[in-house]
Amino acid sequence: MRVILALLAVLGAGCSGPSESKKAETPAAPAYFTVDAATAGAISGKVSFTGKKPVAKAIDMASEEADCLRLHKSKPMAEDVVVNADGTLANVFVYVKAGLEGKQFAPPETKVRIDQAGCTFVPRVFGVRTGQALEVINSDPVSHNIHPMPKNNREWNQQQAPGAEPLEREFARAEVMVPVKCNIHSWMKSYIGVVEHPYFAVTGPEGTFDLRNLPPGEYTVEAWHEAYSAQEQKVKLAASGSATADFSFPRK
Repeated sequence: MRVILALLAVLGAGCSGPSESKKAETPAAPAYFTVDAATAGAISGKVSFTGKKPVAKAIDMASEEADCLRLHKSKPMAEDVVVNADGTLANVFVYVKAGLEGKQFAPPETKVRIDQAGCTFVPRVFGVRTGQALEVINSDPVSHNIHPMPKNNREWNQQQAPGAEPLEREFARAEVMVPVKCNIHSWMKSYIGVVEHPYFAVTGPEGTFDLRNLPPGEYTVEAWHEAYSAQEQKVKLAASGSATADFSFPRK
């Protein structure tokens, strides 16, 4: 009887050990940085083009796929350097390169879309946040292939037939810039700026950019263009202030 009681005591102790009362620990929610609207400011600027405007080159789509040429009413032109009528430069990716260290921003809920339309990537230059969904669609009646070639992220290569469902991918780490090509049509190119924060822009027909809702601080702003060397400027932004950072390509 004593032996049986001893065994029951041992079994009881094993069942009521620390593991019984220990609860699963819930990971703490990330401490996202919140910008104080009362002190937030903005950095804006213009990207000019200096020197002789390069002559746009026609794209020979017919040599690879005649169906691509039929999608255009006029001869398609290369978009590696797009100089606006007012002398500004389009497709320049401008972003805060330094000055936000230690600040983690809430992930965006929206998707960024890249289209394959007219046998070109639209847009040619754009930005996306780390972890943000990138949606890839094919609006053309021909097959395409999207092939990002990052150095700091996972490379992927996906063919997309006409009418196929959208693809959805994301980038885990910051990288400026990620070149994109189509393995089917050699002229198709795009560039993706992957950043960890919302402070980036791409110049358009007016050659301007505007980085709003920035906390006061000292920043390094970089302007990137596919045909020229990237440029940087140091910018000090006061509380509730505004600052200007103008760039000019190519650098003299």
